[in-house]
Amino acid sequence: MQAKNNMEEKSIVGEWYKGQRIFITGGTGFMGKVLIEKLLYACSDVSALYILMRPKRGKSIQDRLKDIWALPAFERLRCQKPHLFNKIIPIEGEITMDGLGITPADKKMLIENTTIVFHCAATLRLEAQLKDSLEMNMIGTQRVLALATGMKKLKVFIHLSTAFCSADIDIFEEKVYDPPVDPLDVINTVKWMPPRALVKATPDIIRPHPNTYTFTKRLAETLVAKEAKNMRVAIVRPSIVTPSISEPVTGWVDSLNGPMGVLVAAGKGVLRIMHCNGDNSAHLIPADMAINAILVVAWKLGTAEKQPEEVPVYNLTNGEVLKVTWSDILDMGRKVGYEYPFEMQVWYPNGSITSNYWVYFIWSIFLHWLPAVFIDLLMFIFRQPRFMIRVQKKIYNGLELLQFFTTREWVFKSQNFLRLVNDLNPKDKEIFTMDFFQRTVEEYLRYCIIGARQYCMKENLKSLWRCGIQQKVLYVVDTLFKLFLVYGFFCLAWSYSDTVKYMTNFIKDFINGFISLEKINWNKA
Repeated sequence: MQAKNNMEEKSIVGEWYKGQRIFITGGTGFMGKVLIEKLLYACSDVSALYILMRPKRGKSIQDRLKDIWALPAFERLRCQKPHLFNKIIPIEGEITMDGLGITPADKKMLIENTTIVFHCAATLRLEAQLKDSLEMNMIGTQRVLALATGMKKLKVFIHLSTAFCSADIDIFEEKVYDPPVDPLDVINTVKWMPPRALVKATPDIIRPHPNTYTFTKRLAETLVAKEAKNMRVAIVRPSIVTPSISEPVTGWVDSLNGPMGVLVAAGKGVLRIMHCNGDNSAHLIPADMAINAILVVAWKLGTAEKQPEEVPVYNLTNGEVLKVTWSDILDMGRKVGYEYPFEMQVWYPNGSITSNYWVYFIWSIFLHWLPAVFIDLLMFIFRQPRFMIRVQKKIYNGLELLQFFTTREWVFKSQNFLRLVNDLNPKDKEIFTMDFFQRTVEEYLRYCIIGARQYCMKENLKSLWRCGIQQKVLYVVDTLFKLFLVYGFFCLAWSYSDTVKYMTNFIKDFINGFISLEKINWNKA
């Protein structure tokens, strides 16, 4: 019994990762950084992490790796296990290049040594051109699969997808859905079609998908599923990825994609109204919980007695565990936002949402465009660079893309994801936690705002008192502006009322005059 208890104290998942050599694409992205940090911290006995990277902005891959290591996300590693930095081996390459742009020597090293592949690289831009999304999300996946097929010691291939890859399906099961078109046909079409014609034809090609991102991610899943006979593959689908709930730092985030961009824009007072159905579920997954699930999926697949007949798919989302609506997020987020105001607010952050598009459109004129014109006019008067109209154009275009997701309801089945925890011993449940209730939603949102403030906007918490004073001033300005609008409306209504009275009296006098004319005896006159 004592021996059994001692075994339970060990991390079985961590033991499996011992000696593994792992190839990671997308390691420089938000999720990729959390994955690298967690692997090194919780599975410190891994032999090597091969990270596909490219030189950027004049920096070599070695310099970029040092910059990543210096981030707050890696602070506990720098303090407690600094020697593990040597286990990160950067591989120069590019997901959009033939053969991934890897040198023959690096390719040989990967083929001879790699045991696990985590394919996380993707373009997340909803507005990306079809050709760019295909090159990154689908053809890039094809290239990684081609490399993985030749890996002699490969145990597991994990593909990071998205829970919205089949956005036209309301009830989304944990399985691979047939694509609306054949992936190879799409590739051939894009190759011969002129750029302008392709842009014009894109809505018809990707239908019923709302954008090229979900479309190409769905096609990529099809390619991965076809390789299921040749290797052990699994597909992991996070929903909307949000800042970390506990690791490596609570509230860690370094990207303004998706909800974080909306949060910051609302906190700055730039975003005041949004087209969103408040009763719909907000399908969220903290980044560290998603990474924990990915690591456990790889372990489960790698230790299975036999290769699964169907590709294991995992929908990583809170939908079946913790029901949170967009209205809940707005109410709690507004409350927390007042406690932790952002620097350089341009207006009082008192945003709202509406499910009616025309209500959103009309209010956006008064709450977005008119203030933008007013601020740019002030900038012009004081001979400063104008920026607000340009910012509002970006926000408007971004919201147009997001409204497909914020005005629809989905049901994500996630039993495979929820059952993962049943395979873990107490030690691994603690290390690779997937508990949505470890913090309240309001507490978590507080850390999200603090994280966005510190890590994305580089704003020090010491400035909170100053920002609080500024926010109070903006509250007074906002109140006076609303009173001015109400006053203007009543003045307009009053003047309109006088006009109506005038027209009514004019018509009445005209009719009375006409009647009087009929009573005149013209013959006698």
